[in-house]
Amino acid sequence: MYVCVCKAVTDSQIKTAIENGVCTRKQLFQCLGVGGDCGKCNKQVKELLGGQDRRQVDLPPAQNYPVFNSIQIEVPA
Repeated sequence: MYVCVCKAVTDSQIKTAIENGVCTRKQLFQCLGVGGDCGKCNKQVKELLGGQDRRQVDLPPAQNYPVFNSIQIEVPA
């Protein structure tokens, strides 16, 4: 379905851009031109971008010890 009629941009084009790393409306404007003319598509663009938050990967909790804890360094005498 067309999201931005002014630039003839579809929702699938926007979703593809998001999957390829675009994460802001400014980046979508720079990439596809959406939201720069009449602005009627901004609400739907924002909704499509909002959906990306649900796809983020959960990271494991931080550890309380240095990463290089197992490396032994020889200090010259």
